[in-house]
This record gives sequence, C-alpha cells and structure tokens, in this order.
Amino acid sequence: MPDLSTRKPADVIAFHGHDCPGLTIGYRAALIALRELEIQRAQDEELVAICETDACGVDAVQFITGCTLGKGNLILRDWGKQVFSFGRRSDGKMLRIALRHRPRENKPDSEEARRERIQHLLTAPEEEIFDVRWVDKPLPSQARIFQSVQCSQCGEGVMEARARLRDGKPLCPECYGEPYSRFC
Repeated sequence: MPDLSTRKPADVIAFHGHDCPGLTIGYRAALIALRELEIQRAQDEELVAICETDACGVDAVQFITGCTLGKGNLILRDWGKQVFSFGRRSDGKMLRIALRHRPRENKPDSEEARRERIQHLLTAPEEEIFDVRWVDKPLPSQARIFQSVQCSQCGEGVMEARARLRDGKPLCPECYGEPYSRFC
C-alpha cells in the first residue's frame, strides 16, 4: 500500500499557486488512483495518467503521482471533462475516475461558497464525488525518442515525427500552418 501521509494539500497548493475546487478534484483522484493501483509515486513510466482536461486538477495529478508530460507518462486529452485515468504498466490495469456531474448555477461563487465546495471535495465520501471503475483499455505505448530535423523555413529543430513536408522540405507545425482539409 502506498504511503499517502506525505502528500498534503498545502504542498499541492504551493506547487500550483492557489487553492481551488479543480485542484482538489485532481488531488482526490490522484490519491484514489495510487491507493487502488497499490503503487507509489512514479519515478519513471511505471504509472500512466491520462487527463481529459487542461484545468487545475492536472497539476495535482502531476504533483501527487509523479506523472509528467516530459517523461511521457502524463497524457493530456483535453475533452473538457473532469476525468482522469491511471494505468499500471506492470500488469496493464487501468482505473478511470470521473467527477460525478452535478448541475450548478452558472454564476460566480462567493469566496465562502468556493471554500465550502473545496472542503466538501476534500471530505465527502469518494463515491459521492466520483465514479470510479476499472476499464479494459490498452495503456498508451511508452514515450519514444525521435530524431530532430531542421525546419526549412524558421531553421529551428523539430521532432521528425511532427515535421510536415512541403515541396519535399521539412517544416515545423507552426511554419506549415493549418493542415489541408476539404471539410472546413
């Protein structure tokens, strides 16, 4: 069982820069994942996190689990959902943790309401906040290292797998511009 006693909300807040409900959602999801997968904070790619949001909770997932974009074991699929999947490479087990949808009024929270929401997210039973389930999906492959090529327009290096060709010359995505599509 992982030692969760050293992972304090204050440390996550210091890493992120402020306290908010989104950070708390990611914090709780990450702790659930480590506990259920019976794994410690990732040193390398033994744990994979797939985040379906680009919001504050991703910072908590990164801080708590050790999954990072740079290591290639934090995968961002920004679908605007407070959903986090975590997989253990040793056996391919994957856990999906989704915030339960609760319609809320579309108005700014008062500071008191925001504090109450954070406290609720920290203390409410998991099953009240999240749908947690094991899923049968393959884990994403481990990160690959690619050669760099020089963009023929700006001269900067670009990962070969991301370069596009125009007139037989490599271009970085920025210089290439919008990809061609007949279906605009």
